[in-house]
Amino acid sequence: QVQLVESGGGLVQAGDSLRLSCAASGRAGAFIRYSFGWFRQAPGKEREFVAAISRSGGTKYYGDSVEGRFTVSRDNDRKTVSLQMDSLKPEDTAVYYCAAKSTISSYTPRQLYEFDNWGQGTQVTVSS
Repeated sequence: QVQLVESGGGLVQAGDSLRLSCAASGRAGAFIRYSFGWFRQAPGKEREFVAAISRSGGTKYYGDSVEGRFTVSRDNDRKTVSLQMDSLKPEDTAVYYCAAKSTISSYTPRQLYEFDNWGQGTQVTVSS
């Protein structure tokens, strides 16, 4: 198991940028065995996939609505995963969640049900 804590959310205007961070804690050496994902949930909507990154960081996936604007990265030494969000839009407003899954080799999960470790979420609000 790994514990996840998100930070970096806030209120910004359309076109601005934000950088979310996800700090992981757990057994020493465990971080590198996890793939990570970012999901978001807007009021009244289902939680949706935003981005995912493999154990090595060499494989990344993005949801269609954020492709080209968001960038996921990880720092295995600092045990953090980041989501750089540029050109934000009002429709990006949501609670953003970090998720983790212990995986084998380069497999990178992207489905909600595949992740078994979740953070509490951080609110991102984009005003028009």
